[in-house]
Amino acid sequence: MSVPTTVRFRRALTAVVLSTALLAGATACGGGGGGGGTQREELSAASMGELAALAAAEPAAAEADELAAATPSPSTSAEKQKFAKTRFVANAGLAAGATYQWIVKPYRAGKFKKGAKGRTFALIKAGLAGAFAYNRLKAAADNAKGDPLLSKAMAPLTAGIESLKGLGTKLRKGQAGDADISSFDDVINSVKEAGKSAGATVTDKVPSASQLGG
Repeated sequence: MSVPTTVRFRRALTAVVLSTALLAGATACGGGGGGGGTQREELSAASMGELAALAAAEPAAAEADELAAATPSPSTSAEKQKFAKTRFVANAGLAAGATYQWIVKPYRAGKFKKGAKGRTFALIKAGLAGAFAYNRLKAAADNAKGDPLLSKAMAPLTAGIESLKGLGTKLRKGQAGDADISSFDDVINSVKEAGKSAGATVTDKVPSASQLGG
C-alpha cells in the first residue's frame, strides 16, 4: 500500500522540525565558548530521544487518522458511535499526556525560567508538545461529531481549543506565562469532563518513541 502524499509531507516536515530543534540545542551547548558565566547545556541521549519522539508524534498520529479514515466505515449507528468514542479517547488522551509531561509538569518545576538548567531543551519540547496537543485536540473534537452526546458535550469547547493554536510557538520562544499554561490545563480538563459526561473517559497517554516508531 502506498503512503499518502500528506503523510510523506508530514514525515519530511518532522525531519525539518527535529533538525531545527537540535540545531537550536547545539547553539545553546556551544554558546559557552570562552566566555565567563554563560551556562552550558548538554544534549543527552535522553533529550535526543524525547525530541525525536515529540517531533514524530504529530505525523504518526495524523497517519493513524488517515488510515482510520480509509478503513471501511462501521455500518450501524451504534458501531459508528463506538468508533467515534474510541478515536476521541485516543486523541484526547495523547493531547493530555503530552501537555502534562512536557508543558505543565516542567513549568511547575521551574524549568522554563531564565537561568534554569536545561531550559533550552525544556522549551523546545514544550513547543513541540504544544503544537501536538493542539492538533490532537482538534482531531478529538472532530471525532466527537460521530456521537450525538459527545458532540453536544464538546461543542462549547471549540473556542477554547482554537485559542491554543499559537501557544506552541510562545512556549518554544520562552514567552508563555501563567495564563498560557493555565489555558492548556483548563482546556484539557474540560475535554476530559466532556468525555466523562458522554461515557468516553479520557486518561493521559504520553507519546513514546517506541509507540510512535511502531
